Amino acid sequence: MTTNPAPGSAAVTDPSMAGAAVDPSATTAHGGTLGLGQGTALYIGSVLGTGILVLPGLAAAAAGPASILAVAAVLVLSIPLAGTFAALAARYPDAGGVASFVRRALGGTAARMAGYWFFFGVCVGAPVLAILGGEYVVAVLGVDRAAVPIIGFAVFVPPFIANWFGVRVAGWVQFVLTGLLLAVVVGVVAVTFPAVDASNFEPFLPNGWAGVGLAISLFVWAFAGWEVGTHIAGEFKNPRRTIPLATGIAIVVVGAGYLALQVVTVAVLGDRAGDGQAPLVDLVETTVPGIGPVLVAIVAAIVTFGVMNAYLPAFGKLGAALGRDGDLPRFFAKGAADGEIPRRALALTGVLIVVYFGLMLLNNLDLTGFILIHTSNMVAIYAMGMLAATLLLKRWSLGWWLAVVATIMTAGLLVLAWANLVVPLVLALAAVLVTVVRRWRRGRADAAATPADLEPELALTTTSRRQEPE
Repeated sequence: MTTNPAPGSAAVTDPSMAGAAVDPSATTAHGGTLGLGQGTALYIGSVLGTGILVLPGLAAAAAGPASILAVAAVLVLSIPLAGTFAALAARYPDAGGVASFVRRALGGTAARMAGYWFFFGVCVGAPVLAILGGEYVVAVLGVDRAAVPIIGFAVFVPPFIANWFGVRVAGWVQFVLTGLLLAVVVGVVAVTFPAVDASNFEPFLPNGWAGVGLAISLFVWAFAGWEVGTHIAGEFKNPRRTIPLATGIAIVVVGAGYLALQVVTVAVLGDRAGDGQAPLVDLVETTVPGIGPVLVAIVAAIVTFGVMNAYLPAFGKLGAALGRDGDLPRFFAKGAADGEIPRRALALTGVLIVVYFGLMLLNNLDLTGFILIHTSNMVAIYAMGMLAATLLLKRWSLGWWLAVVATIMTAGLLVLAWANLVVPLVLALAAVLVTVVRRWRRGRADAAATPADLEPELALTTTSRRQEPE
């Protein structure tokens, strides 16, 4: 009658240890292939994404020159979040990512909630990303807007092909894409720097501190994505060493990239920063007119491909982990182990994205609702993940303090997002319903068992039931 966790499962084997720090040395050995370069590229690609296409201009319009302070503030605030995820992923590398951490600390039902929030809720953002890329390409090239869905759908094909052959291939693809992205960011800053005008920094606070607050809210979206690496932690050669290093490098690179772009956006464009739909085009055309649209179209393609390529392995590994742990049909469990390719879960992810893409088309490509669903699920995941971290990490350690700070921060974000939490609540109820059905089936099975069937396991009944995932 006992259900043993599948190999590699993050389920807690001793209920008394739930919420306690687990000895990292006791975790299963991992046979991943990702090195520091590929891992860092995946982290950078998942965070330094589509935000560079629109956010510098939007933030400058909201706060003027003080938008630079907003970028710096969000960068500082992202350090506890990124650091906590790095500490967890390094100690407990598992395809379930945040859901596996939550399972260790808070139990199966809470873990299922976190898993559903990411797999079904955050996945809503995938077609949003594709449409954003398509809109940008169409806008800068002057193509008919009817081409947006075609361009957006085409965005999915290369990353899916890369990930179908495994994270080793996807990692090298991401390494190249991130290199191109950084080259473009450095190129834009270098090309536009001669046009910097110091007078554009005055007045520094044209819209007061309220404008800075709005700019901070905008850039919170830009710095999201640190959780992606938790799902592929087992694919690293040495998770305990590589993940913290990759995270630290990514924080510095992403922060420097966003800060540099914000400085030149304000210093070069001034009051015009928020006027256009494509601020990078306005920037480049200031000093090298004529090639701006082509350059930014290339940037949009690189950014979109890069972010999709970073997120797809996370969705695939999580889907396989959910199947492994019984939160999705067992059919999808293949590929959950380190080094395996979760093709079935990737196929399911593709089906989900196509469905969401179709709903977006029926909604006339209005992205607002889909973005809110995506961000509300992200906030819910962050809040539960940080709470789990305070229970798992060694108390009074640096990681634990980062988790405490991040928990307070994410609790505040959860309060701000309360009006958009309908979908996370529905998915949470689905997770609870699965628990209820499982317990009902278990009760029926126990009732149908004869005394002779139960006698050999009588001494283990209580323990085995505790060990079974909820």
